[in-house]
Amino acid sequence: MKHIVLTGGGTAGHVTPNIALIPSLQELGYTISYIGSHDGIEKKLIEDMHIPYYGISSGKLRRYFNPKNFSDPFRVLKGIGEAKKLMKELNPDVVFSKGGFVSVPVVLAAKSRKIPVIIHESDMSPGLANKICIPAASIVCCNFPETLTNLPQKKAVVTGTPIRQELMSGNKLAALKFCGFTANKPVVMVIGGSLGSVVVNDAIRGVLPELLKAFQVIHLCGKDKLDPSLDRVEGYAQFEYIKKELADLFALADVVISRAGANAICEISSLAKPNLLIPLSAKASRGDQILNARSFEKQGYSMVLEEEELTPESLLQSVRQLYENRETFIAAMNNSSHTDSISRILSLIQECERQ
Repeated sequence: MKHIVLTGGGTAGHVTPNIALIPSLQELGYTISYIGSHDGIEKKLIEDMHIPYYGISSGKLRRYFNPKNFSDPFRVLKGIGEAKKLMKELNPDVVFSKGGFVSVPVVLAAKSRKIPVIIHESDMSPGLANKICIPAASIVCCNFPETLTNLPQKKAVVTGTPIRQELMSGNKLAALKFCGFTANKPVVMVIGGSLGSVVVNDAIRGVLPELLKAFQVIHLCGKDKLDPSLDRVEGYAQFEYIKKELADLFALADVVISRAGANAICEISSLAKPNLLIPLSAKASRGDQILNARSFEKQGYSMVLEEEELTPESLLQSVRQLYENRETFIAAMNNSSHTDSISRILSLIQECERQ
């Protein structure tokens, strides 16, 4: 029986593609282990699937000054030692990495033991963790054709992102009951990423009275970002994070407002949900979400409202325009040639296994 180690963490975007692969890997008879951080979001998500989980030390590698820059390199070194020990113990045939800084020790440890590694890069340009890992990888998967110019030619393959198949079978009636909504008013779903977005949350809550005149609102606002004063507002349902009912909520949503993390927007487009993307500002990031969003806008899948342009007026106008033109966006997404990402990546995994 073949054994695969999956790794990736820090945010849900570094975990959900791995989760999407797990059922198919199990069908093919793989033994699956997961290596993540001791306390990252990936730990609970993977343990809930009853997959053996191993935590290692992890540190963030920053491009900006932070006092932790002095301690985190030592945590990374400790993580590499722990990962090497796990690689010797687990002895997998292949490693699949979805990125995030916890993946760096795992990939480097696998390379040291000559275990083949496949990396997946979701964004238009590789993040720092994957840049460190690419030399150790046998294959680098990516979402966007534009990304190929930033990757080693012989390693790079456009695969798209694995999408959780359960998202495709949501139940609108179940979602109506879950949220306490009526069936005679359209629904806006707001997603700020697994950690939530203060900017998006504040913007939505700032226009909520006006928004609720025409829409009902599902708000996934992130851990510790609920507003108790809005708990009893009719037509508004807020949640920190949703797992089990997410497919139902997507099925109910007429339009979606989201950050522009690559995995999130790939899921949204696969579900053909008209969407308004509010990418993380270049002032607070390396600008990858802006590139992702503009690519989807160019293809006709999305509207984009950058943070610098975000006002109550621009937000309300964009939501109304999105809803009015929703059929145009739906048609563009339905006419796109979605890659069968799961099958493609499974083939690469099988090709890459250590013989």
